[in-house]
Amino acid sequence: MLGLFLPLQTGGWSQSTLPRDTDWSFDYNARLTQQAEALGFDVVFGLSQWLPKGGFGGETGYRENFLDPFISAVGLAALTKRILLLGTIHILYGPWHPLHLARFLATADHLSGGRFGANIVTGYAENEPKIFGMTRADHNRRYQQADEFIRICNALWHGEDNLNWQGEFYSLEQAYVSPRPRFGRPILASASGSAAGFEYAARHSDIVFISSPAGEQFANAIAALTDHIRAVKNAAERQRRRIRVIINPTIIVRPTSEETWRYYQAIIDHADLAAIENFAARHSAGDSQSWPQHSARGRAVGGHLHIVADRLAQLHHAGIDGVQITFYDYEPELAFFSNSVIPLLEQAGLHMPLTSTQEQIP
Repeated sequence: MLGLFLPLQTGGWSQSTLPRDTDWSFDYNARLTQQAEALGFDVVFGLSQWLPKGGFGGETGYRENFLDPFISAVGLAALTKRILLLGTIHILYGPWHPLHLARFLATADHLSGGRFGANIVTGYAENEPKIFGMTRADHNRRYQQADEFIRICNALWHGEDNLNWQGEFYSLEQAYVSPRPRFGRPILASASGSAAGFEYAARHSDIVFISSPAGEQFANAIAALTDHIRAVKNAAERQRRRIRVIINPTIIVRPTSEETWRYYQAIIDHADLAAIENFAARHSAGDSQSWPQHSARGRAVGGHLHIVADRLAQLHHAGIDGVQITFYDYEPELAFFSNSVIPLLEQAGLHMPLTSTQEQIP
């Protein structure tokens, strides 16, 4: 699968001051999505994060502006025809109830012609819940609540009658959602690096978004990824399910190897160190088990991995089913990627665009 990780926030995914035109605006992201669809990409979605004024600060005001990824994905439905759209959402913040999401996703499913799904996140950051007047629940406890949340959504999408539910976290009386999603239920994705996250994904997710357990440098990451991928796929097999595992590489593309590495180093040389320091502090205060060994300057480039495009085949052989790509300067680099890399992926049998959303549900 080829996915594009949209830069819906100031600075996209890269904490660097090297000049570029990457932009958080909806119009910019709409152009990227339409370009990705025309190139045969399978999916797009964005990051969800809640931050105070100024984002992560630094020279770039990293992530100060931030379009909501769920609403943005709904907006993109009217501008696209084939590509799968995932709306990322923190389901445990504020007054969210499973009945809300079940109806919202069913509605978005119909608006998009069956091309809409959700990337479900539970929130790892220490300060994010405080914005909503909440305290962060224990890591495993969050996944227990998310499990009940999605079980209720599935019951609403598939149940033949009104739903009565009295659970540990939620209760419903005579609840019903209609119309139903066109293909049974929307596609569900999740992101995690923990055993609890993998068990949740095994029960509910069609797509699991992982990070490298050994940092962003490819030589270290590729050695560790095979066992990491196998852990989440084994969890799904125990549930008699099959899931697709994807990862987020930042891809550096230039005509020659020399130009590629020179460009990579220039991004790092312009690292927004103040923003990186604030970002790293927030992450270390959280309880995420993803990104455990990523370097500070590596965050200037962004992504879970830093790769040149010819290493995509190695990811595939390690067990990765797809990539959710980020670029430093999106529009020109996506265009270059389409001309120089996608034909090679197709020749190697590594990418064949899906023709319908139904084919994407395992």
